[in-house]
Amino acid sequence: MDLMMPDSGLLFWMTIIFAIVFFILAKFGFPIITSMVEKRNKRIADSLEAARIAEEALSGLKQEQEKILAQTRTEQARILKEAADERDIMISKAQEEARAEARKILDDARRQIKDEKDAALKEIRNEMADMSLAIAEKVLRKELSTDEEQRKYADRLVDEL
Repeated sequence: MDLMMPDSGLLFWMTIIFAIVFFILAKFGFPIITSMVEKRNKRIADSLEAARIAEEALSGLKQEQEKILAQTRTEQARILKEAADERDIMISKAQEEARAEARKILDDARRQIKDEKDAALKEIRNEMADMSLAIAEKVLRKELSTDEEQRKYADRLVDEL
């Protein structure tokens, strides 16, 4: 039972050593340990605050990104609409120019056809006149081949006048 009941001298020295160690720890060890724990608590709190601020900033950036994306889509739609309008205007102008050019070509062709037709008719009339004169000359020569027929014809013309 000696182990269960230590000697009083041993108990005394153990108490004194414990008091000295406790005093040294209380004087030098515990302030360092508590300051380290407080620093760690402060660092953890600062990290949590920085994480909260970063999360808020990230949320703000996400909202800003969505806003910019919406503006970009709006701008894209506007540019596409302007491009489509410009394309339609260019197509309309090209069609109108093509119609005007076609009208001009048709008018020129009609005028040229009319001029060629008039020239052909004039040429045909001239040839018909030449042929008529030639036929009339031959008929008159045949009918007026004798002097007597020539006198009869001259008398008839005078009577008609």
